[in-house]
Amino acid sequence: MNYFNKLPGFIKTPSGFEWVLLKKLPRIFMACIAIPCTVIMYTYFSNPALNPEQQKTIYLCLGIIFSIFFFIGAAAIGCVVVMIMKGPAYVADPYELPKENKKLEQHPNN
Repeated sequence: MNYFNKLPGFIKTPSGFEWVLLKKLPRIFMACIAIPCTVIMYTYFSNPALNPEQQKTIYLCLGIIFSIFFFIGAAAIGCVVVMIMKGPAYVADPYELPKENKKLEQHPNN
């Protein structure tokens, strides 16, 4: 029994923007987190003791970094889903329908 039966005559859709975006995501991620990481490093390494405002700045930058990480991850998952959807079509094993019984289709109001 073959679990993955390809649909005969299926034409594979050519790749589009999803591959372009997926290849650019690491660079986009690094470019987006460069500024918050620079702020964190400058704040952390320039002061021997951090006051509450500086800690707040560090925590806000960490929040921005994690938000960017989740947005980039969602975009990557979307690209993978589009690539899977554009792949070859598969067909399941046929299911034999039972014989029709016309008496079951009669409504009581007829």
